[in-house]
Amino acid sequence: MKFIISSSYLLKQLQVLGNVINSSNTLPILDNFLFELDHSVLTVSASDLETTMSATLSIDSESKGSVAVPAKLLLEILKTFPEQPLTFTVEENSTIEISSNSGKYALAYAPGDEFPKSVNLDDPSVTLVPAEVLATAISKTIFAAGNDDLRPVMSGVFFQFSPQGLIFVATDAHKLVKYARTDVTASQVADFIMPKKPLNILKNILGTSDAEVKIEYNDSNATFSFDNYILMCRLIDGKYPNYEAVIPKENPNKLMIDRSQFLSSVRRVAIFSNKTTHQIRLKIAGAELNVSAEDIDYSNKAEERLTCDYQGDDMQIGYNSRFLTEMLTNLQSDMIMLEMSLPNRAGILTPVDGLEEGETVTMLVMPVMLNS
Repeated sequence: MKFIISSSYLLKQLQVLGNVINSSNTLPILDNFLFELDHSVLTVSASDLETTMSATLSIDSESKGSVAVPAKLLLEILKTFPEQPLTFTVEENSTIEISSNSGKYALAYAPGDEFPKSVNLDDPSVTLVPAEVLATAISKTIFAAGNDDLRPVMSGVFFQFSPQGLIFVATDAHKLVKYARTDVTASQVADFIMPKKPLNILKNILGTSDAEVKIEYNDSNATFSFDNYILMCRLIDGKYPNYEAVIPKENPNKLMIDRSQFLSSVRRVAIFSNKTTHQIRLKIAGAELNVSAEDIDYSNKAEERLTCDYQGDDMQIGYNSRFLTEMLTNLQSDMIMLEMSLPNRAGILTPVDGLEEGETVTMLVMPVMLNS
């Protein structure tokens, strides 16, 4: 088995696949990349059993075969080469030899058939989503997913597909984000919960792609195919909480304000808040918004006044500044709307401008009790 490939082309592909490999694996074979050669097509795969990703590369070769090559070692050596063709030759003594313009390097390999086989989806449902839409949906929601191992369903992003449109939801019970598109639809109704790790990998590579992503899914697995990549992952098992039930419908108090001005103010004031609760207080009266925080233990306090457009009753409401900052940072619009009903009910944050046709973003942030 022998093939020739450009060093930078191979490195670029392997760096993407390397994100799949865990730092500590239960099976030693998972520390390797699987190279499968079929004449001029080389398929490289990486897996952690839950997530498997493969890239198809076109190369110069006449042979067939498969080997598992140590991932860390291969990435380290490839990073040091300037752009040049490399020749990989599988030798009889269980080593693979790499020949460059300046030298030869031999590393031990394992037989390719020891590598776990990826699952084939039987009769999956298929939906096509533009890469840019999927990348936006992931980055808008993933930050709100939980990290609680006791509630695994909340540690992923909920995908809800229907002929009316696509909905992506993430929540950790303190904050919730719902991202919806009506301009992209699916042929039938389906929903599943995607784990965070494969979503982060997708988010990083979809941003540069203008392809259509083919999503195939059944009850237990989902596959994302685009460009020369295929990413397959096991879905999170369980029923997602009824998120619609927690989004308050009647919110008579509406505050409209410049997003970057509000974000800067929250960031500054939060420095003076209590380090365990991160609590800030919003006091709204007429066209004035008062943002304040106090840390009684250290006698630290801060207060800022902003002008805003407000319709509703005067009110005071407390929020965790970290959640508010995350949400405001994640929105791209110039103006945002904060809708509230009562100081103990969730507030709804939405962008006023900057959205594409058919796109909606709804962010929900739970209030914290104010110590008067």
